[in-house]
Amino acid sequence: MTTLIILALLVILAIVVISAGVKVVPQSETRVIERLGRFHSVLAPGLNFIIPFIDRPKLIYTRKAESSMGRHFVRTTTTKIIDLREQVYDFPSQQVITRDNVTTEINALLYFQITDPKKAVYEIDNLPNAIEKLTQTSLRNVIGELELDETLTSRDTINTKLQSILDDATNKWGVKVNRVELQDITPPESVRVAMEKQMQAERNRRAEILNAEGEKQSRILRSEGEKASRINEAEAHKQAQILRAEGEAEAIILNAKAEADAIRRVAEAVASNSGAVNGEGGEVSAADISTTDPAAYMLAMKYIEALQSMTSGKDNKIVYMPYEASSMLSSLGSIKNLFK
Repeated sequence: MTTLIILALLVILAIVVISAGVKVVPQSETRVIERLGRFHSVLAPGLNFIIPFIDRPKLIYTRKAESSMGRHFVRTTTTKIIDLREQVYDFPSQQVITRDNVTTEINALLYFQITDPKKAVYEIDNLPNAIEKLTQTSLRNVIGELELDETLTSRDTINTKLQSILDDATNKWGVKVNRVELQDITPPESVRVAMEKQMQAERNRRAEILNAEGEKQSRILRSEGEKASRINEAEAHKQAQILRAEGEAEAIILNAKAEADAIRRVAEAVASNSGAVNGEGGEVSAADISTTDPAAYMLAMKYIEALQSMTSGKDNKIVYMPYEASSMLSSLGSIKNLFK
């Protein structure tokens, strides 16, 4: 029985020793092993063997965000596990004073990753707390160099600058800061009201400028349209005058051609009559020739037409007499003197 008890104890001891000496490390995690209080090794993912009771994993601080009854808080604990994945720290809002002395609440997010577990354990005592304090002080320094308007409009610049500062500072801790993001920038209530009024005034100013620009453009377009319309009307009037002049010229030409044709026909008729008289053996007198002259004939026709148009008025009380009647009247006066 004693032998069995001793064997059982030895088996149990062997199991405890083996379980204490065998360490299975998950992927993306590691442990820092100390042997008799000194750094010995960093365990790789997978199956690892250590000397029980001599080799021990180093305890480190970790930061966890928890929620309870609708409230969010951060709890710092100790653990043997070192997470090599990218981690995010959501820091609570803090009061930051800008260069123009405006107190602003800013909430930041920090994305980092442990690249050297040995440095993360031995170069800094409390890594989460150190990162948080370093981020807060760096944020105050960066925001303190900017005015409120620059802070609100330069988030990308602030993020890049903070990331560079924190990465340089945490490099000796074996930490790589990937990026920093500003979540909320909340100025005081009075400043927000003033900013809203300024924004409204700026929008009204832009609206008035746009209305003025639209009215200006409308006037320019209207003026150009009126100018184009006047040019078109002038061109149309000019074209109409040209067409009218061309029509009048064409009418004059046609009338002249008609008169020339009439004169030619009269001349042919006169020549035909003269030939007929000469053929009968008679002689034509000068009076006959003058009365049968085509030009004289046309002139007489124009004369009669002009005289007719002058005497065609309804209320015309003026008596027009042909010029040839003056010789007849002078003859009558001579006969009267003769009888006396």
